[in-house]
Amino acid sequence: MKKTKKGLYHITETQRSKKLQEIIVNDKMQQGYRYILSEPEGKNFAAGFEPELSPAEMLEMGVFEGKYLNDCQNEFPAGWWKNARLSPNGKADISQNCFRIKSRMSLQAWRQKGWIIAPDVRGWFQWYCRYYMGRRLPEIDAFQIKRWKAFKRHKIQVEKNCFIGDTDCRKKQRQALLQWAYNPWF
Repeated sequence: MKKTKKGLYHITETQRSKKLQEIIVNDKMQQGYRYILSEPEGKNFAAGFEPELSPAEMLEMGVFEGKYLNDCQNEFPAGWWKNARLSPNGKADISQNCFRIKSRMSLQAWRQKGWIIAPDVRGWFQWYCRYYMGRRLPEIDAFQIKRWKAFKRHKIQVEKNCFIGDTDCRKKQRQALLQWAYNPWF
């Protein structure tokens, strides 16, 4: 997709020849947002972007204290939610996290730090879910992929400071790695 001067995206000729699916989002934070899936789910990622976990794997392992995307499950494949660890009462619950530790800041803090990039009003993981499903927005994708690559420094820190197999070492960084689609089990 290419961005037009008005900030809207249009389909390229190559994408036009594929069967494209439009997703319409209506949840608590977005109403009427539309996007096109121009790539097959989980395929054709940008060069150098090689996440180690799918959104479904992340949700099953336990991320964001079980309180993330809870009101917009209809936007994503039903299979992603089959074994997802979600908070039963819709409130942040650290017992739902893989490493059972607090792992998130408030959405307000994310906004203050400039981490929320429209149209993904919930942050990086929402962007990743939409990207994984096949949405492509080149400028936004490049920005988010750059952030993902920068996060690898945390994996290097864990590798340097922990014995192999000691998953109790640096739990907070391991949980953060998981929330950025890096496998925390090494």
